[in-house]
Amino acid sequence: MATQKLYAGAKLRETRLKHELTQKAFAERLGVSLPYLNQMEHNHRPVSSSVILALVQEFDFDVGALALGDGERMVSDLREALADPVFTDQVPLADLRLIASNGPAFARAFLDLHRAYLQANERLASLDEALGQQDARAGALPWEEVRDFFHYCDNYIDAVDRAAEQFSANRSVDRGIEETLAAHGITIATGDRGGALREIDATSGTLWLSPFANTATRRFQALHQIALLQYNDLIEATLDLARFQSDTARDIAKIGMANYFAGAAMMPYDRFLWAARETRHDLDQLALRFGASLEQVAHRLSTLQRPGAKGLPFFFVRVDQAGTITKRHSATRLQFARYGGACPLWNVHRAFETPGQFLRQLAETPDGVRYLCLAREISAPVGGPAFRTPVRRFAIALGCEIAHAGDVVYSDGLDLKDSSGFEPIGISCRICERRSCHQRSVPPLERDLTVSQSRRGVLPYEVTG
Repeated sequence: MATQKLYAGAKLRETRLKHELTQKAFAERLGVSLPYLNQMEHNHRPVSSSVILALVQEFDFDVGALALGDGERMVSDLREALADPVFTDQVPLADLRLIASNGPAFARAFLDLHRAYLQANERLASLDEALGQQDARAGALPWEEVRDFFHYCDNYIDAVDRAAEQFSANRSVDRGIEETLAAHGITIATGDRGGALREIDATSGTLWLSPFANTATRRFQALHQIALLQYNDLIEATLDLARFQSDTARDIAKIGMANYFAGAAMMPYDRFLWAARETRHDLDQLALRFGASLEQVAHRLSTLQRPGAKGLPFFFVRVDQAGTITKRHSATRLQFARYGGACPLWNVHRAFETPGQFLRQLAETPDGVRYLCLAREISAPVGGPAFRTPVRRFAIALGCEIAHAGDVVYSDGLDLKDSSGFEPIGISCRICERRSCHQRSVPPLERDLTVSQSRRGVLPYEVTG
C-alpha cells in the first residue's frame, strides 16, 4: 500500500518565522537547497523524512504537528461549511486541500466566521418570531416573500378566483379542460415523462400528464396549464401589483397563482361554499362531490374569504415527517411560527401513526383561544409504479376556533364545554410561555432560567422569568 505524501508548507514557514530565519539560513540548517525549501514551503514538494529528522534535531520540532488527520479534518469541515446554500459556487477539493495545508489559520478563521454566521442567523430568526415582525419582507427569501404575499391577501385572490369560477360556469370541469386546450391546439396524453406530473410539448401540441397520478391530480395539473395559457395576462397583472423584489419570487408566485386557479376551477366559490355548509365541511363528501383530493379540499376551505360571502375561518397547514411546515395559512387567530416546526403537542404530528384516519383534537393556545383541530396523513408514490417508488408523506391539519366547531361535522360527539378536554398547545417553543410543558425542546426567549444542581425535573432547568 502506497504511503501518503506529507505536504506541510505552512508548518515549515511557521517554524522558520518563529526562529526569525531567512529561507537561505533555514535551508542550510535543514541540509537542503534553497530551491528545494522554497518548493516545500509552497507545497510543490512533500516533506522528506530527512527534513523531518532535521526539524526535530535542529528546532526541537513536535512531529505530531504534522499529523495528516488534522488537514483532512479541516478539509472535511470546509466542505461542510461550503455546502451552506449561502455559497452559490462549489470550491474544488484540490483548492480546499491547498487552503488547509497552506493557510490553516485562514481556514480556521473562515470556519469560525461561518459558525458565527449560523448562530447570528438563528438568533435573528428567533427574534423575528418573538417580536412578530411583519416588515421582514425586506430581507425575505423568495419562498418566504411569496408565502407572505398570500398570507397578507388572506389566501384569497379575487380576480383569479372569479375567473376560475367563470371558467367552470355552465359546464363540467373536464369538459372545460378539453374545450379550452383544443382551442389552443393542444391535446392531452398520459405517459411517463421522467417522473414529471405535467409537461407540455409545444412542438407536438401535447400536454403530457403522469399516468401514475390520480385523477384529481391530473385534473389539477391540466387546469394549472390552462391558467398559464388562457389567463396569463390576468396573472401577470396581479403579479405586477404585488411588486416582488426578485424575478425568482415572481416566478414562484406565478406557479402559486396557477395552482390557485386550478383549485378554484375545480371547486368554484359559490358552489363549493354552499356544499361546504350543506355537508358541515365534511372533507370526504366534498372530495367526492368535486373530484378533488382531501388536501385540495382542505386548502380550498381555507381560501373562502371573499368579501361579503366568507366561509368559515379555518387554518390549514401541511407538515412533513421531520415536523417542517411546508404549507400554512390561517384565517383564525392562530398564527404559525415563521421558522422551524409546529408544536409537538399538536395532533398533526400523530397523524403519521394512523394513516388513512382523521384525528380530532380540542386544543388551547397560550392566549386562551380554543380550537377544534383535524389532522390526516397524506401519502402518494412519486412518478412511478408503487413498488420501489419513493412515497411522499405529509400530514395536513385543518381547524377552526371553537365558536365555529358546531358547524363542522368533526365536532360531533366531543364535549366542547369541558375545559379539561382541551390540550395545551403552543406556536413555537422559543416563544411559548408555558413553563411546565414536558415536550419543550428549547427555553423560551427573554425568560430567566434556574438550573439546580440538587434537583432535576422533566427539564434540566426551570423557567422563572
